[in-house]
Amino acid sequence: MPQTFDRAADYIDAAREMAAAGRPALARLLAEEAADRTPDADTAARILAEFPGPSLRQEG
Repeated sequence: MPQTFDRAADYIDAAREMAAAGRPALARLLAEEAADRTPDADTAARILAEFPGPSLRQEG
């Protein structure tokens, strides 16, 4: 069954999996998406702190 991404927690879980697999850039991108889907600013900041680094998004 394919994994669904309906909640911020889904993105956090995937970010942790990617970090454990040695893929920190992908983990950071997933964490940024989780933070965006989190209404509480303090919680969003904690999510990003768990996956440190600059934003890797290419907006445009």
